[in-house]
Amino acid sequence: MKRLLNVYFIFSILTGTIVYLAQKNNFHLPSFIQFYLNDFLIIPILLTISLYILRWSKNDKNYKIPLSIVLYSCLLYSFLFEYFLPKFHLRYTSDFIDVILYFAGGIIFYILQKNNYELFKKT
Repeated sequence: MKRLLNVYFIFSILTGTIVYLAQKNNFHLPSFIQFYLNDFLIIPILLTISLYILRWSKNDKNYKIPLSIVLYSCLLYSFLFEYFLPKFHLRYTSDFIDVILYFAGGIIFYILQKNNYELFKKT
């Protein structure tokens, strides 16, 4: 249980890959999965990779990404993919549900990161 963040990260990568391959092969997926799952998974994937790079570069295996950086990442993704890019590219559409999902994924990452650290610290 002390590696819950790792399990969630691997699950996110596998799930995102399966959804991507299914979409590329024109496999019919439920609308929620097709349009929203990747938005929910991207922030935890991005921040987990960032966390491991930061831990390695700082040589600190207990380093945690602060809540302010988690929220900033969610805000940046929201701005880029839901406000800026839809103005210039037809491929992107603005959807407020995506913004909620970015922040939900970010909060889940932060909670798992915190719990992962505290569980690791207790052992």
